[in-house]
Amino acid sequence: MLLLCGATLALHYAAIDWVGGRLSAQTHRASELPPSLMTAQLRLALPKRVESAPLEEIKPLAKAPRPPAPRPRPVPAPAQPASVEPITPVPVSAAEADNGLAAALADAPIAVGESTAAQPGAAQAQSGTPPPDVAQGETPASAAPQDGPRQGGRRYKVSLPPSATFDMTVDRVDADGTKWTGAATMTWHTDGNRYQASVEAGVSLLITRLNLLVLRSEGAIDDYGIAPLKVTEKRTRRAETATHFNRDAGTITFSASERSYPLLVGAQDKATVPFQLGGIGRADVNQLGGDIDIQVGEDKEATMFRFQLVGEEEIETKMGKLVTWHLSRPPKPGSYSSRLDIWLAPGLNWYPVQIRNTEASGALTTQTVSTMKMTDK
Repeated sequence: MLLLCGATLALHYAAIDWVGGRLSAQTHRASELPPSLMTAQLRLALPKRVESAPLEEIKPLAKAPRPPAPRPRPVPAPAQPASVEPITPVPVSAAEADNGLAAALADAPIAVGESTAAQPGAAQAQSGTPPPDVAQGETPASAAPQDGPRQGGRRYKVSLPPSATFDMTVDRVDADGTKWTGAATMTWHTDGNRYQASVEAGVSLLITRLNLLVLRSEGAIDDYGIAPLKVTEKRTRRAETATHFNRDAGTITFSASERSYPLLVGAQDKATVPFQLGGIGRADVNQLGGDIDIQVGEDKEATMFRFQLVGEEEIETKMGKLVTWHLSRPPKPGSYSSRLDIWLAPGLNWYPVQIRNTEASGALTTQTVSTMKMTDK
C-alpha cells in the first residue's frame, strides 16, 4: 500500500509538471499580431445648469456735439466826418448768402429735444452780448469716453491654451444645396503676455491656394484673458477693414464705420472668441454651467454673444473621433440672424476643433480640424 501510494503521488507530480511546462511555453510564445496602441480621451462630468439674467444690448456711443465757434465782438464803426460821403455796401449774390447761411448752420450747436429759445446763449445772441467762452476740447459727460474698459457682465477665470497651429477642412452647403470644399489654417500663439491669432481660409488650386478670407488679430493678455488691440479682415474683392480696441479711451472703433461702442472687460474679436471660450473651460469647467456672455467687435459694430453649453459630443475628424463639448450661440433677433456652434476638445487643451456657422438662409459653413501641431515646447 505504501508503494502504491508513492507511485500515485509521483505520477500526479509528473503530470502537473508537464501541463505547467506546456502552459508556460504557450504564454511566452511571440504573438503573430502586431502590437496595438491604446489611446484614451478625457471625459468630464457636465456642470449643473445655471440660469442667467437676460442679455443686455450694447448701444453705440453718442457723438460728441461740436463746440460752438466763439462769436466775434462787434466793433463799432469809426465816426465819419460830416463832409465824407457814406460808403455804399457792395451787393452780395444769393448764392453767396446761401453758402454763408449753410456754414453758419453747420457750426451752430443743436440740442435735441430743446427749442431754440432754451439753448444757452440764445438771449445773448438776440441782445448782441457775446456768449461765454467754451473750453477747447470740452465735451458733455454723456459723450466723453471712459478711462479704460468698462466693468460689465460676468468676469471669468481664464487659463489660455498653449500655442498651436491647426489645418482645417472647410465644407459649405448653400441654401440651394450647392456644396463647396476648401481648406483653412488657424494659428494661435502666445508668450503669456501678448498673443497673435489668425485664420486664412480659401480654395486649393492646382499649384497654389486662393485665400478668400484672411483674419488677423493681435493684442495682450490681461486678468480677463485675451485683450485684443487690433483685428484686420480682408475678403476677396473687398477692401481690408480694421477694428480697434482703444483700451485707454475705453472704446471700440472701426475703419468701415464712424460708430463707436463702449469697450467692456473681456471683449473679443471673431478670431479670438474660440480660444477665449477654451480658456474659460480650461480654467474651470463649472463656469460653462451658465451662459457665457462675451462682447465681440466685428466689422461695424460690437454686440454681446451669449454661448450656451449643448452637451458632450463625439465628432469625426481626420485625427479620428474626438470627445468634445459643444457650445452654441443661437440667433438673436435684432442683433444677428446666424447661429454659431463651437466644439472644444477638453482632452486637447480645450482647443476649438470644429466651428460651424448657420446663416438665416440655411447655408452652412463648417471648419473641422484635420491636423494639429503644438508650437510651444
